[in-house]
Amino acid sequence: MTQTGFQDQGDLFEGEARPASGAAEGELSGPLPARMRPRSLEEYVGQEHLLGPGRVLRRLLESDRLPSMILWGPPGTGKTSLARLLAHISQGHFVALSAVTAGVADVRKVVGEARERQRLLRRRTLLFLDEIHRFNKAQQDVILPHVEEGTITLIGATTENPSFQVVPPLLSRCRVFTLKALQPEQLLVLLQRALEDPERGLGGRGVELEPQTLRALAEACSGDARMALNALEEAANSVSPDRDGVRRITGERLAEALGRPNLRHDRAGESHFDIASALIKSIRGTDPDAALYWLARLLEAGEDPLFVARRLVILAAEDVGLADPHALMLAVAAQQAAHFVGMPEGFYPLAEATLYLALAPKSNSVGTSYLKAVEAVRKAPGEPVPLHLRNAPTRLMQELGYGKGYRYAHDYPQHYVEQVHLPESLAGQRFYEPGSLGYEKRLGAWLAHLRGEADPDA
Repeated sequence: MTQTGFQDQGDLFEGEARPASGAAEGELSGPLPARMRPRSLEEYVGQEHLLGPGRVLRRLLESDRLPSMILWGPPGTGKTSLARLLAHISQGHFVALSAVTAGVADVRKVVGEARERQRLLRRRTLLFLDEIHRFNKAQQDVILPHVEEGTITLIGATTENPSFQVVPPLLSRCRVFTLKALQPEQLLVLLQRALEDPERGLGGRGVELEPQTLRALAEACSGDARMALNALEEAANSVSPDRDGVRRITGERLAEALGRPNLRHDRAGESHFDIASALIKSIRGTDPDAALYWLARLLEAGEDPLFVARRLVILAAEDVGLADPHALMLAVAAQQAAHFVGMPEGFYPLAEATLYLALAPKSNSVGTSYLKAVEAVRKAPGEPVPLHLRNAPTRLMQELGYGKGYRYAHDYPQHYVEQVHLPESLAGQRFYEPGSLGYEKRLGAWLAHLRGEADPDA
């Protein structure tokens, strides 16, 4: 394989774009992230777990066995740049579509041209489909046979989990490569390169900023190279040269260009559930600091506060339960208060409930006990109610023995009397096992005393 000498001789497809080689023609006048696209693997920053020596994608590329694939990762991690490089190095013809604007007709046109290109030029076509998760099932099904036949090599890009967003038949025919958010050190490499490059970047324009300011920018972008480069260019364009022709970018000017910190969160996507899961597990793990952090991540990203409140109410019953019966009341009160007050002040009751639940003793006996009962119901769904527990509103029912032998608990000491309340086949079976923490410890001791199994004051 070679990374140079790509221009076709006698290309029969008039007006056809040349293979991608990093920054395409016309991109030198585009935004900084497009101008600074890597032109070779050596310039590509990040994703060493895929492209490092001996790594899977590097091996496939070097052996010229590039499969159809899905590139899955956060925004600004180099999915489009990687797709262009793969086409360039494999000497394939690169066609880019966005699932946001393209339709089935566009795909069929690409496939038709790819078939002719393959027949006449013996040359593969790499179709880069950005935001592939925006294609519905029917649209994805159109691509399927052409990937199967090898007419096109599909490179789909998505920020959403392909397990949920790509139809299984298409997913089974593609390799999924997960891209990771770039580290601040990697963003620093890209930013420094953009500052120094006089052809594609900001080199020669006299742009200067302190190293700590540049690092602050790298750390504020959550691994998003596009965001970092756009903020750098916007800040540079907003600063006038001084007498020495130097454009000095301050931290304040960068903060203006960057805007609100990048909180990666999609209320309908995977990060929504990942962060919510982290919140619940932090509370369950009695870690108030982590719980507050994940709560802030949700609320500051614009999450619906009532979604958070619902999760807290569920957790209060599921994970705190009878170890602290006040937890459920506080969670419900927080839900009502957040609904009444609204945001931004609604964070107060939600934060209070989060801290209370995180610090409360934990018990999952409510859920485990119920599931044991459910299992018994499913094994014996039609067990009759014992006669002594049935109501007897008619003479016939009384004659049949309904309610006969029932013992009224309030007529006995401590308002408790031993009698069977389960169906005969389940008599003696126990579903509830009291926890040993908080208030539930007292409940367990009281129950054991009533059953004659322990002293209530022990």
